[in-house]
Amino acid sequence: MVTSPVHTLLALLDSVRNSRPGVWQARCPAHDDASPSLSVKEDRDGTVLIKCWAGCSAQEVVNAVGLELRDLFPATTNFDHARIPQRERRPWQAIDVLRAVAAEVTVIAVVAGKLNYTGLDEIDKARLTLAIGRVFTAVSAVGA
Repeated sequence: MVTSPVHTLLALLDSVRNSRPGVWQARCPAHDDASPSLSVKEDRDGTVLIKCWAGCSAQEVVNAVGLELRDLFPATTNFDHARIPQRERRPWQAIDVLRAVAAEVTVIAVVAGKLNYTGLDEIDKARLTLAIGRVFTAVSAVGA
């Protein structure tokens, strides 16, 4: 019998109680938990979402019960990767290019303004060079 990821995890936890459909509370196994601070939720696709309100990471929680992060995801079987169509590569939309250029122009303006007052350190010089390069690349991308 194959068990779902959420039931595999719940079986390894203490003081588990169902708070609402698909959501449980339990004592966190990654720290000395006096009262349940671990939230466990089963997502629609069977993925298990965990949150320790005391601050333990998901990695720490699964390690404490002898699982791995991959155990929080449902197993996929008989998946035919050949049926996924190759994504057609399309050029950037002009508006997206212009928005990126606008952001880089803002950086150039701020750095150029700093030139009048304090000069540039090496980090500022590198960022200015990067921004200028991005502007020229963006202009080339739209053919202007």
